[in-house]
Amino acid sequence: MIRRFSPCRGVLLPLASAALLAACADKPLPAVTETVSTQALVLSVQGEGDLRSAKPTPLTVPGSNWSSRQVEWMAPEGSRVKKGDLLARFSSLDGKQQLDQAMIELQRNALARVAKENDLQASQGRVEVDLSNVAVQLAIAQRYVDADLSAIARNEMLDAVEDAQFLHTKQDTLEWQRGQSGVRGAAEMAVLDAQRATQQNNATRRQGDLDALELRAPNDGVVLLTANWSGDKAMLGATLRAGMEYGSLPDTSAMEVEIDLPQIESQGVQVGAEVELHPLGRPDQPIRSKLSWVASAAKVKSPETPIKYLSMRAPVPPADVARYQLVPGQRFAARVFLLRAPEAISVANVAIEQRDGAHFVKVHQGGDFISRKVELGVRGTARSQVLKGLSAGEEVLLSAGGDAETVLNPGEEPSVKSESADGQATGAQAR
Repeated sequence: MIRRFSPCRGVLLPLASAALLAACADKPLPAVTETVSTQALVLSVQGEGDLRSAKPTPLTVPGSNWSSRQVEWMAPEGSRVKKGDLLARFSSLDGKQQLDQAMIELQRNALARVAKENDLQASQGRVEVDLSNVAVQLAIAQRYVDADLSAIARNEMLDAVEDAQFLHTKQDTLEWQRGQSGVRGAAEMAVLDAQRATQQNNATRRQGDLDALELRAPNDGVVLLTANWSGDKAMLGATLRAGMEYGSLPDTSAMEVEIDLPQIESQGVQVGAEVELHPLGRPDQPIRSKLSWVASAAKVKSPETPIKYLSMRAPVPPADVARYQLVPGQRFAARVFLLRAPEAISVANVAIEQRDGAHFVKVHQGGDFISRKVELGVRGTARSQVLKGLSAGEEVLLSAGGDAETVLNPGEEPSVKSESADGQATGAQAR
């Protein structure tokens, strides 16, 4: 119970507005106290968050090698789809041109190979003809070599021997040329075959890019599009690149709300805390849950503001998702409970002072207010649980009151008495 001692009935709060203070400027502001009692205590913080899937399936633009794609048709964002349903259809004029170019290169390679085979066959044919001629000439020369010396003139015999040696050498040379022609021809054919394999792989890849112009749902879910670095999402006629993130297909069987709370309000929040959720504007759709994850540290959400937020997640039961027809991306209001106690003593945070790592409140005693050390439990944004130091029925100072100008521009607080360990009051300056 809060008591106010005021000769001016227009003052309702310890720190009223400037207009009300001006109306009572001729009278001092009253001291405001609160009578401590044991009663049910609920400490909670309010926040907001987005509904998301705990198992999102990323969707990427089909294709490879960062090839260009143009959106011809797309399923609207937020639409429910089944596994295998068409999500988007693309066209690729560049891919068709690149495939045509690859097919032309394959045809050029095939013509070059045919020409090379004909050259090799012609070259080998000429060598075979030369070898046949040499064989005939060599057979004739052999007759003179083996003939009777008395029947043939000596000069004819010498010419025949010389021709035989020449023809043997020429025959060896032609056989070497035949062998070299085969080796060189095999190497040149191998080069052409390697070029063809490369061009065939390129054509196959281009054909695969043209075949991958449809994006289908890998599972049941709701279509969500991903914004790029400039904040734009995919639309009809937009040019995308293969491998880019197109969106996601959240699995609606596992949904959760990711809540962001200011760091100053999230003290004491931990995994397992009870949460009450409902879509913004629909308090008639309440959902009860518990925190399943709390971030280890608060982070800045936007470079425009230095305020840090602590992220946490609360799962949404599948039955509630089906009953309320919830879809990913919906904004939710969340109430996170720090404490729910059927009986507890609490005090307003404005009454708590902190000195040297300890907490103190000013308790009414003997016509004065004594500073007393207390042990706090769970702390909320407006009130804190008191574990030790206060009893039901005691009166705690919330505001000392006084001159309105002093309250609006506080300086040093007046001297108050502190209670020592043995319960004796001693003078102390409040900090």
